[in-house]
Amino acid sequence: MGSIVASKKWCLVALLSSITFFATAQETSLLVVGIMQDGGRPQLGCLKSCCKDMRQREFVSSIALIDSAQHIYHFLDATPDIASQFQLINQVLPTTYKLGAILLTHAHIGHYTGLQFLGRESMNASQVPVYTMPRMERFLTDNGPWSQLIRLQNIQPKRLHPEQVFFLGSFQITPVLVPHRDEFSETVGYRVKGPRKSFLFIPDIDKWEKWDRSLAAEIQKVDYAFIDGTFFADGEVNRPMREIPHPFISETIALLDSLPRTIRERVYFTHFNHTNPLLNPTNPDRISLEKAGYHFATTGTRLPL
Repeated sequence: MGSIVASKKWCLVALLSSITFFATAQETSLLVVGIMQDGGRPQLGCLKSCCKDMRQREFVSSIALIDSAQHIYHFLDATPDIASQFQLINQVLPTTYKLGAILLTHAHIGHYTGLQFLGRESMNASQVPVYTMPRMERFLTDNGPWSQLIRLQNIQPKRLHPEQVFFLGSFQITPVLVPHRDEFSETVGYRVKGPRKSFLFIPDIDKWEKWDRSLAAEIQKVDYAFIDGTFFADGEVNRPMREIPHPFISETIALLDSLPRTIRERVYFTHFNHTNPLLNPTNPDRISLEKAGYHFATTGTRLPL
């Protein structure tokens, strides 16, 4: 047990040492607190080199919105790693900053199951606002253990509607519907506008061509675009990949390569599967794409908003 605890502590220290600040300490900003697909890294059942080294641990994809005027932060998605992400944020920010709200994208395990840790078995939070689409709200209300969080007032669902702008402190936020495997809820991304800059967050989508809008046009509306980079190319996992559709990074690049470099530089791939070879910073394809202007989200990166 002691070695496991030490390993987890080492992983958090390693993540903290890799934090990259492009925002000042008192600036409203976004903080990347996770970059992985729902299963994280290491992923359960994987004994390959991508998961065997605990020092390569990475948290599930999430972003914290840091509101310097309100001294509050909000989570985009509640991941299974939310406790570690909470600690990461509180190592970066002054202790005066408190948890505000949680904005959910959809009902797949990496994006909402962290809510369980707000219950009385763990944090025993009080009335944390949880912003959801209508089906997602019904899913939480009608199913345990999430319904208990509502009944005990650990969380307060706040209903959203697509393209309906709302304000959360210093942020103007717009939920954007995207096509995904909507077994239990809708799937949304978020367009978030801060006092000076804005970003798009779409960690999950089936394929860009299924969307009723142009990815290139949406990227040009914002300063940063954190988008689905789950897989690099077809054949990456030993199962029919049509069962888990995502836009391959190779497909996304084909859509965006004709854009000016100043637009490509807004792209940050995130939500990586543990098998994605581009997780390796020395991978030749990743190096080539970075030279072309693309970014790969890194836990700890902080960008001004």
